[in-house]
Amino acid sequence: MNDSLPEIFGSMVFNEQVMRQRLPKETYRAWKAAIERGKRLDSETANIIANSMRDWAIEKGATHYTHWFQPMTNVTAEKHDSFISPQGDGSVIMEFRGKELIKGEPDASSFPSGGLRATFEARGYTAWDPTSYAFIKDNTLCIPTAFCSYGGQALDKKTPLLRSMEAINKQAMRVLKLFGNANVQRVYTTVGPEQEYFLVDKALFEKRKDLRYTGRTLFGAAAPKGQELEDHYFGVIKPRVKSFMKELDEELWKLGIYAKTEHNEAAPSQHELAPVFTTTNIAADHNQLTMETMKKVALRHNLVCLLHERPFAGVNGSGKHNNWSLSTDTGVNLLEPGETPYENAQFLLFLTAVIKAVDDYQDLLRVSVANAGNDHRLGANEAPPAIVSLFLGDELTGILDAICHDQAYDGKSKSLMKVGVHVLPTFTKDTTDRNRTSPFAFTGNKFEFRMPGSSASISGPNVVLNTIVADALCEFADRLENTDKDFDTAVHELIRDTYLAHRRIIFNGNNYSEEWVQEAERRGLLNLKTTVDALPHYIAEKNIALFRRHRVYTEEELVARYEIKLEEYCKVIAIEAATMLDMAKKQILPASMKYVKTLTDVFKSKQLVKNDLPCEAELGIIMKLSRLNDSLYQKIGALEEAVIGVSRDGDVLERARYFQSRVLSAMQDMRITADAIESLLADGYLPYPTYGELLFGV
Repeated sequence: MNDSLPEIFGSMVFNEQVMRQRLPKETYRAWKAAIERGKRLDSETANIIANSMRDWAIEKGATHYTHWFQPMTNVTAEKHDSFISPQGDGSVIMEFRGKELIKGEPDASSFPSGGLRATFEARGYTAWDPTSYAFIKDNTLCIPTAFCSYGGQALDKKTPLLRSMEAINKQAMRVLKLFGNANVQRVYTTVGPEQEYFLVDKALFEKRKDLRYTGRTLFGAAAPKGQELEDHYFGVIKPRVKSFMKELDEELWKLGIYAKTEHNEAAPSQHELAPVFTTTNIAADHNQLTMETMKKVALRHNLVCLLHERPFAGVNGSGKHNNWSLSTDTGVNLLEPGETPYENAQFLLFLTAVIKAVDDYQDLLRVSVANAGNDHRLGANEAPPAIVSLFLGDELTGILDAICHDQAYDGKSKSLMKVGVHVLPTFTKDTTDRNRTSPFAFTGNKFEFRMPGSSASISGPNVVLNTIVADALCEFADRLENTDKDFDTAVHELIRDTYLAHRRIIFNGNNYSEEWVQEAERRGLLNLKTTVDALPHYIAEKNIALFRRHRVYTEEELVARYEIKLEEYCKVIAIEAATMLDMAKKQILPASMKYVKTLTDVFKSKQLVKNDLPCEAELGIIMKLSRLNDSLYQKIGALEEAVIGVSRDGDVLERARYFQSRVLSAMQDMRITADAIESLLADGYLPYPTYGELLFGV
């Protein structure tokens, strides 16, 4: 396999290397110009590319093609059409034309649209994204596309992401030109999303209704051993898991996905895969493919891959660490500290733009990771809290403090901190420790956004990141373009003023501590603990204005996404509540009653033999379980009453608040009793696998 890796990597991708080999030179140059300069492809060029793509795909065994898109569901969508075209003599030819490459027309009313589409106005369009390569999956040529309505509204996750990338490119280019970077033509955001996941045995998974219907365990007493010994993290990978990882790597490499690092995570049966950085919209496509491929490959190994943010209570949940940076088309990472005053000044300006963006729009960053599953994860075990803050580390914080006060930085230099005039201290990539408790941490030449949940698309968080940083850079460019001061002084003052205005967002300590919660409140930072608390901020006036200003979302598109997220939250809790009721009534309560009957029969048989035989054990367990059974029965009734009380009309926010306060509370209350029953049942009575069997069964 090692010898053939360069040959198999990207073997199922119609990438630039393939295009260079198969397309006429003029066609290849036209495609390249479309990518680099945003030029539109003419129909003749599209036809030539489509014909070449068809021939290549058929050679690889493809019989169908699909416009592969990302509706607002966190999963992908595809409608397959075969290449066959009937001929008059009853035969067929394999045909695929430019118009089929460029545009498709799927039904737009059957996906979540937040009111943008209705059944009687169902027309939608998919449009080819030529910046993301086509690929073959399951004998189907998949063409990455954007998805919009008949009226042009974005109905997907790709379109706003591409718009946000254009916004940050525009504003970053303005700043770079002021620094004299005439050779830079484009700025890209790059992302490397670390994907956490659990693997459980398929046979055990099938016996758990909660895992099958919701992706997480709704009941489960703690196993005798969890992650207390810290012996799973980076431990030896089990043969069965290693076999899964080997095949996963091979499948991902065929699709051109830069799968790089894999290891055991902190919780039993938890693992992580990390890719090499790539351009953000391609990284988003790749991450969707990674999640899909994980699930498929796991099944081939009689495993199930769990991507829920919190599949098991009491052990770590799963996140998706979004490593984000800015790079130029000349290969310069704009968030990498340089070794000269010029480079340092440019780096520090971009750094303070991020600081300002995170402080100004901390609510949007929290909204971008909000879902029902992530509510169980944020603030628990190793996940960051719901309070957004930014970690810089002592050295960068010290340098910015020194700049603000025109003082010498006493780390490595005694020069006065005036950017671009006096020599700044040399600081290399890894000048700080890693802070794994921080939601948004600078890690050498990038920021690690640790709040996104494992099941979610990375497009949402990166749309927000790109747009808020674009907004800060726009403000910087406006100020520098209109200053009457010399450039070095203007830059120095801009860095100083920005840092002074926004340094409240910087916290280099332990984000898990209660002291930080209190300190954050004193600083005026938001603590939006739940999805329902966070989502109203999505459509705050300042946030609507932000997205409209940079043409990332219209107000209509933003309100639609707000509605979709609220509806999704309500539906998830409703499904979980229904599943809990089903399991409690049909599995847990009958199992407990059966065990009570067994103990009662033992007690009666003892009494028949001899009245004075001791029966304390039987009586004690019978009494405990009887009380718990009565309590569970009452709590089943309470949850049923809460579910019946859900209003199907009126404001969706009020409905979401009801689900959070009444339904979720009744669910949590019922679980406490059910888990107490489980802890008393003898082996063989519980009709589904325990935590111990699930977490240590692979």
